[in-house]
Amino acid sequence: MLKPGAVRGAAPESLNWILLGASAAATSGCLWLASHGRWWAMLAASIVFAFVNNVPFALMHEAVHGVAANTPRRNYWFGFLASCMFPTSFSMQQIAHLGHHARNRTDTDLYDYYLPGQSRLVRNLWLYGGNLFGLYWFCIPLSNLIYLLGTPVYRSRFFVERVAPRMGFGPHVRDIAQLSPLRVWLEMLCAFVYQAAIYIGLGLDWRGWLLAHWFFALHWSALQYVDHAWSARDVGHGAWDLKVFAPVRWLTLNYQFHRAHHSNPGAPWTELPALAVHDGREPTFLQIYWSLWRHGVQPAPPMGAPAQRSLFAAADQEA
Repeated sequence: MLKPGAVRGAAPESLNWILLGASAAATSGCLWLASHGRWWAMLAASIVFAFVNNVPFALMHEAVHGVAANTPRRNYWFGFLASCMFPTSFSMQQIAHLGHHARNRTDTDLYDYYLPGQSRLVRNLWLYGGNLFGLYWFCIPLSNLIYLLGTPVYRSRFFVERVAPRMGFGPHVRDIAQLSPLRVWLEMLCAFVYQAAIYIGLGLDWRGWLLAHWFFALHWSALQYVDHAWSARDVGHGAWDLKVFAPVRWLTLNYQFHRAHHSNPGAPWTELPALAVHDGREPTFLQIYWSLWRHGVQPAPPMGAPAQRSLFAAADQEA
């Protein structure tokens, strides 16, 4: 896997900056309308926010891999600004996400299956509550807040070795605990200050804010695992190049071409369509999404097992 600063192709830096500014304006507008509009405008703005807010996340994801800007310094500051919109610490997001790439589809990075000795009920709570009901996104600002207010507790042996594994984030928290606390703390503080400034400056209402972010959480949390579920248990290729409505894919900067991304983590988002699999057998986003609701977690096949296509194909045949 390429290092974070390695670039396979030149980043579309100017376009990325334009998209970051445009998404900041668009998401702020959606939040204002969700707080100040009538009920139907509130609902429509929240739905639009659920899709448009993927743009800053996808741009932060580009920066995590070092391909948002064409120098390391500018790439860091780009990722830092995008992370404030999520909100999270950029350094925390980077080490957690690169850890995901290193552990993809291994026993420590597996949410569609349960392992021998694991409770199927608990694993289903993680899948349904976290990925399908949106709690996964809410865990991120919450974990940032825990770190911000209680850094020694977050980095303590008890939290790293006892609490985090029970929540399903053991390896990620262990990696994050090795980071420089001051940088992470300052990044988190800036992210929360930005969010507070938006909330106060736009005079937002908590109900509109919560509805918009819950809709976004539903979309984002599902997306993080739909593009992996039932794929091959292979670190480098355990993902899907999903078929999805083109405008939705554009708002995620081709994030659904996820196998192409995992196979070529140093490729900018503009290169992924050419690197994706287009053999007519790619599943759709909805195929896998509904199969997760239908099946829940399943017994884990061994590492190296091929994709379990029958788990989403069977649902189509019965529909």
